[in-house]
Amino acid sequence: MKVFITGGSGFVGREIIRQLLAANHSVRALVREAGQLKSLSDLDRIVGDTTQPETLREQLSGCDAVIHLVGIIREFPGKGVTFKKLHVESTENILQAAQEQGVKRYLQMSANGTRKNAVTHYHQTKWQAEERVRQSRLDWTIFRPSLIYGPEDQFINMLAQLVKTMPLVPVMGDGQYQLQPVSVIDIAHGFVTALDKPVAVGKTYQCCGLQPLSYDQLLDLIAQTLGQVTGARKIHQPLWMMKPVVAALQSVPLFPMTSDQLQMLLEGNVCEDNNWQDDLSLELHELSSSIRTYLKQ
Repeated sequence: MKVFITGGSGFVGREIIRQLLAANHSVRALVREAGQLKSLSDLDRIVGDTTQPETLREQLSGCDAVIHLVGIIREFPGKGVTFKKLHVESTENILQAAQEQGVKRYLQMSANGTRKNAVTHYHQTKWQAEERVRQSRLDWTIFRPSLIYGPEDQFINMLAQLVKTMPLVPVMGDGQYQLQPVSVIDIAHGFVTALDKPVAVGKTYQCCGLQPLSYDQLLDLIAQTLGQVTGARKIHQPLWMMKPVVAALQSVPLFPMTSDQLQMLLEGNVCEDNNWQDDLSLELHELSSSIRTYLKQ
């Protein structure tokens, strides 16, 4: 199968490309700069931008499927980087190109927690993008991953750095909100397997790992992996104090959190079902043994 992929230079995209090539698929990757993904051989690289539909003309021609991964976790409106542009408009453009150029199979990266009446602008625009996919004429599948971990992830590695360097790790609120991280290897395997699985067509999959953990438990697991037998040393910050601080500082690029991100953290990130595991015959990786392979003491 010839697969057109967007967002292939990202953490998840690179793993999906590796697995596509290993499964003997042909891959055409859309990159914003010619030098991206040069480390991956046997790859057809096309320079373009999903927010600029004119760069997509004829680029999907001859492809059997599209995997659309483009997305952001934080907006920078002053630079033109917005959820509406990267989530909604980007999806509209790639859907139109796929339909015009005869592509039938379409896989979309969304996010767990996406829903019609979502509180955060992030989830609202993910929902709007999903709606565009559902309204298309394509054979679509939507993936909603929880927090994705792996050697190049930002979240687990960031927490590990805090555990290693901070005398006390700050925790927003009581730390009891639930998370269910999923391996990047499993997410990529899900995408690749779904390409030619009729059972996946028209499905929206929540994608979580094997077990939910509270935020406090996740910090303790990371600390124990790093050799701190008793777990992480934490200081819980009251939400009444932290919410206005985050709101006031979120426009500062170096500040590590936005109000949207805090809201999503407090909502938790777990799955009601793991139908993707059954439909796609996946054997999911276990969190503690997986992070032990890349976290350094």
